[in-house]
Amino acid sequence: MMKTQNSCNEMKLKTFLLILLSVFCVYSISAQKSKTKLTITGTVLDASGNPIVNAIIMVDGEKSNSLTNSKGTYKIKVKGSAQKIGIFTFGSGIMEESIDGRAEINFNFGITAPQQQKNQELEPGDAGVNTGYNYLKEKNVTTQVNKIDGTDKKYASYRNIYDMITREVSGVKISGNSIIIQDSKDFFGSVPALLVVDGVYVDDISYLSPVNVESIEVLKGTSAAMYGSRGYGGVVLIKTKIKN
Repeated sequence: MMKTQNSCNEMKLKTFLLILLSVFCVYSISAQKSKTKLTITGTVLDASGNPIVNAIIMVDGEKSNSLTNSKGTYKIKVKGSAQKIGIFTFGSGIMEESIDGRAEINFNFGITAPQQQKNQELEPGDAGVNTGYNYLKEKNVTTQVNKIDGTDKKYASYRNIYDMITREVSGVKISGNSIIIQDSKDFFGSVPALLVVDGVYVDDISYLSPVNVESIEVLKGTSAAMYGSRGYGGVVLIKTKIKN
């Protein structure tokens, strides 16, 4: 009887050790995979087939320090657990590809429509909001984004674009030609918002008339994070109407 009980206990101990060893092996393999680095290279071309310079490389939706060079090529090391690599440009929009172990991933904005065009395919009631990296449905936006639809005729009555922004977005004030969002400050004083018109950084938007504006998106707090230190005081994204 005693031998049977001892044999049973030994069997339970062996089973426990096997389970413990299996768990350890799975954890070890997973840890090794996450530490493994994969080097990815590629070329980024615009709709005309020309190289795009200084395009931002994104990994799993996060901005990296890598940019494309004068030939439109890039090289970046990513974790083995990384799933997607994206390209953000101010002129052409954004593209994203699954990594799937590939060491070379090229992007051609002339083949696949940029993310900005996808915004036009959203269903009614799911208007897009430009967060600076991609377009999201308004109902899914959790960060601080205020959007002004410049196509609304009521905005034509505003005297200037600054008047248009301050009346429609709370927590915004004007200082000269600068826009201050939520009283952003650092050790040196107020920090103006970054101004971007049709994908181009500008220092002044006073030349813009409300009737020529298609949309304005004001990014506050974490919604401006992808612009790095430039977006510390928030970001004002302006899209003008296309002239026929």
